[in-house]
Amino acid sequence: MTDHMNPGNWPAWATEPVEVVEANSAWSMQAQEEIAQLRDLLQHLNIHTFEHMGSTSIPGLSAKPIIDLMGEVQSWDDMGLIAERLNPAGWNYVPPELDGREYRRFWVRVKDGKRAVHLHLMRPGEERWERQIQFRDVLRSRPDLVKAYAELADENKDDRESYTTAKTEFIIKVLNGQL
Repeated sequence: MTDHMNPGNWPAWATEPVEVVEANSAWSMQAQEEIAQLRDLLQHLNIHTFEHMGSTSIPGLSAKPIIDLMGEVQSWDDMGLIAERLNPAGWNYVPPELDGREYRRFWVRVKDGKRAVHLHLMRPGEERWERQIQFRDVLRSRPDLVKAYAELADENKDDRESYTTAKTEFIIKVLNGQL
Protein backbone atom coordinates (compact mmCIF):
# COMPACT_ATOMS: atom_id res chain seq x y z
CA MET A 1 0.00 0.00 0.00
CA THR A 2 1.30 3.43 -0.95
CA ASP A 3 1.47 6.14 1.68
CA HIS A 4 -0.28 9.00 -0.14
CA MET A 5 0.34 11.44 2.72
CA ASN A 6 4.13 11.11 2.49
CA PRO A 7 5.57 13.85 0.24
CA GLY A 8 8.49 11.54 -0.58
CA ASN A 9 6.08 9.43 -2.59
CA TRP A 10 4.45 12.32 -4.43
CA PRO A 11 5.24 12.99 -8.08
CA ALA A 12 7.65 15.85 -8.77
CA TRP A 13 4.88 18.07 -10.16
CA ALA A 14 3.07 17.97 -6.79
CA THR A 15 5.81 19.94 -5.05
CA GLU A 16 7.50 21.82 -7.90
CA PRO A 17 8.60 25.41 -7.13
CA VAL A 18 6.48 28.35 -8.20
CA GLU A 19 7.71 29.53 -11.61
CA VAL A 20 6.39 32.86 -12.80
CA VAL A 21 6.86 33.90 -16.42
CA GLU A 22 5.98 36.96 -18.46
CA ALA A 23 2.39 37.19 -19.66
CA ASN A 24 1.75 35.14 -22.77
CA SER A 25 -0.97 36.16 -25.21
CA ALA A 26 -1.34 32.48 -26.19
CA TRP A 27 -2.74 31.52 -22.76
CA SER A 28 -6.27 32.51 -23.72
CA MET A 29 -6.16 30.32 -26.84
CA GLN A 30 -4.64 27.44 -24.87
CA ALA A 31 -7.47 27.73 -22.34
CA GLN A 32 -10.09 27.62 -25.10
CA GLU A 33 -8.43 24.53 -26.60
CA GLU A 34 -8.39 22.81 -23.20
CA ILE A 35 -12.04 23.73 -22.63
CA ALA A 36 -12.99 22.33 -26.05
CA GLN A 37 -11.22 19.06 -25.21
CA LEU A 38 -12.88 18.88 -21.78
CA ARG A 39 -16.32 19.50 -23.30
CA ASP A 40 -15.67 16.68 -25.72
CA LEU A 41 -14.40 14.31 -23.03
CA LEU A 42 -17.15 15.09 -20.52
CA GLN A 43 -20.18 15.86 -22.71
CA HIS A 44 -21.87 12.53 -21.93
CA LEU A 45 -21.77 13.50 -18.22
CA ASN A 46 -23.60 16.76 -18.97
CA ILE A 47 -20.59 18.91 -18.02
CA HIS A 48 -20.56 21.85 -20.41
CA THR A 49 -19.90 24.99 -18.34
CA PHE A 50 -16.24 25.98 -18.10
CA GLU A 51 -14.42 29.24 -17.35
CA HIS A 52 -10.78 30.29 -17.77
CA MET A 53 -9.77 31.87 -14.48
CA GLY A 54 -6.70 32.63 -12.44
CA SER A 55 -3.64 34.62 -13.43
CA THR A 56 -3.38 33.30 -16.99
CA SER A 57 -6.88 34.68 -17.68
CA ILE A 58 -5.76 38.26 -16.99
CA PRO A 59 -4.05 39.88 -20.00
CA GLY A 60 -0.65 41.36 -19.20
CA LEU A 61 -0.22 39.55 -15.88
CA SER A 62 2.93 37.52 -15.33
CA ALA A 63 1.88 34.13 -13.99
CA LYS A 64 2.73 30.56 -13.33
CA PRO A 65 2.42 29.03 -16.82
CA ILE A 66 -0.48 26.86 -15.67
CA ILE A 67 -3.91 27.33 -17.20
CA ASP A 68 -6.61 27.38 -14.49
CA LEU A 69 -10.08 26.27 -15.51
CA MET A 70 -13.32 25.89 -13.58
CA GLY A 71 -15.98 23.42 -14.56
CA GLU A 72 -19.44 22.89 -13.15
CA VAL A 73 -20.29 19.34 -12.09
CA GLN A 74 -23.67 18.27 -10.73
CA SER A 75 -22.42 15.71 -8.21
CA TRP A 76 -19.24 14.49 -6.54
CA ASP A 77 -20.58 11.00 -7.23
CA ASP A 78 -19.48 11.43 -10.85
CA MET A 79 -15.73 11.53 -10.03
CA GLY A 80 -15.24 7.86 -10.97
CA LEU A 81 -16.88 8.39 -14.36
CA ILE A 82 -14.95 11.62 -14.85
CA ALA A 83 -11.68 9.83 -14.02
CA GLU A 84 -12.43 7.21 -16.69
CA ARG A 85 -12.48 10.03 -19.24
CA LEU A 86 -9.77 12.35 -17.88
CA ASN A 87 -7.05 9.94 -16.72
CA PRO A 88 -6.24 8.65 -20.23
CA ALA A 89 -5.94 12.29 -21.41
CA GLY A 90 -3.17 13.01 -18.87
CA TRP A 91 -5.26 14.33 -15.98
CA ASN A 92 -4.44 13.44 -12.36
CA TYR A 93 -7.05 13.60 -9.61
CA VAL A 94 -6.02 15.18 -6.31
CA PRO A 95 -8.49 13.84 -3.74
CA PRO A 96 -10.06 16.34 -1.31
CA GLU A 97 -8.18 14.90 1.66
CA LEU A 98 -4.91 15.90 -0.06
CA ASP A 99 -6.23 19.06 -1.71
CA GLY A 100 -7.73 20.33 1.56
CA ARG A 101 -10.60 22.14 -0.19
CA GLU A 102 -13.92 20.39 0.23
CA TYR A 103 -15.78 22.83 -2.04
CA ARG A 104 -14.05 21.54 -5.18
CA ARG A 105 -12.64 18.47 -6.85
CA PHE A 106 -9.19 19.22 -8.21
CA TRP A 107 -7.49 17.80 -11.29
CA VAL A 108 -4.00 18.49 -12.63
CA ARG A 109 -2.98 17.90 -16.23
CA VAL A 110 0.72 17.21 -16.50
CA LYS A 111 2.77 17.83 -19.64
CA ASP A 112 6.51 17.17 -19.83
CA GLY A 113 6.58 16.36 -16.10
CA LYS A 114 5.13 19.72 -15.04
CA ARG A 115 1.70 21.06 -14.20
CA ALA A 116 0.14 22.47 -17.38
CA VAL A 117 -3.55 22.83 -16.54
CA HIS A 118 -5.60 22.84 -13.33
CA LEU A 119 -9.28 21.93 -13.40
CA HIS A 120 -11.37 23.03 -10.42
CA LEU A 121 -14.70 21.20 -10.55
CA MET A 122 -17.44 22.82 -8.46
CA ARG A 123 -21.12 22.17 -7.92
CA PRO A 124 -23.81 24.65 -8.99
CA GLY A 125 -24.30 27.54 -6.57
CA GLU A 126 -20.76 27.36 -5.15
CA GLU A 127 -19.93 30.84 -3.85
CA ARG A 128 -16.29 30.55 -4.89
CA TRP A 129 -17.30 30.18 -8.55
CA GLU A 130 -18.81 33.67 -8.63
CA ARG A 131 -15.95 35.11 -6.58
CA GLN A 132 -13.36 33.75 -9.03
CA ILE A 133 -15.19 35.33 -11.97
CA GLN A 134 -15.61 38.62 -10.09
CA PHE A 135 -11.90 38.73 -9.16
CA ARG A 136 -10.84 37.96 -12.72
CA ASP A 137 -13.08 40.65 -14.14
CA VAL A 138 -11.93 43.30 -11.62
CA LEU A 139 -8.27 42.64 -12.44
CA ARG A 140 -9.00 42.76 -16.17
CA SER A 141 -10.22 46.32 -15.64
CA ARG A 142 -7.63 47.50 -13.05
CA PRO A 143 -3.98 47.57 -14.23
CA ASP A 144 -2.91 48.95 -10.83
CA LEU A 145 -4.16 45.78 -9.13
CA VAL A 146 -2.53 43.60 -11.77
CA LYS A 147 0.85 45.09 -10.82
CA ALA A 148 0.27 44.58 -7.07
CA TYR A 149 -0.92 41.02 -7.64
CA ALA A 150 2.16 40.23 -9.73
CA GLU A 151 4.42 41.33 -6.89
CA LEU A 152 2.99 38.60 -4.63
CA ALA A 153 4.40 35.85 -6.81
CA ASP A 154 7.87 37.37 -6.73
CA GLU A 155 7.78 37.73 -2.94
CA ASN A 156 6.75 34.07 -2.47
CA LYS A 157 8.43 32.34 -5.40
CA ASP A 158 10.10 29.65 -3.30
CA ASP A 159 7.07 28.60 -1.25
CA ARG A 160 3.88 27.44 -3.00
CA GLU A 161 1.84 27.42 0.23
CA SER A 162 2.91 30.96 1.23
CA TYR A 163 2.08 32.12 -2.29
CA THR A 164 -1.39 30.58 -2.03
CA THR A 165 -1.96 32.24 1.38
CA ALA A 166 -0.82 35.66 0.12
CA LYS A 167 -3.00 35.35 -2.97
CA THR A 168 -6.02 34.45 -0.85
CA GLU A 169 -5.58 37.54 1.35
CA PHE A 170 -5.19 39.77 -1.72
CA ILE A 171 -8.27 38.29 -3.40
CA ILE A 172 -10.40 38.85 -0.30
CA LYS A 173 -9.34 42.52 -0.17
CA VAL A 174 -10.16 43.01 -3.87
CA LEU A 175 -13.56 41.33 -3.53
CA ASN A 176 -14.38 43.42 -0.46
CA GLY A 177 -13.45 46.62 -2.30
CA GLN A 178 -10.52 47.30 0.07
CA LEU A 179 -8.01 47.82 -2.76
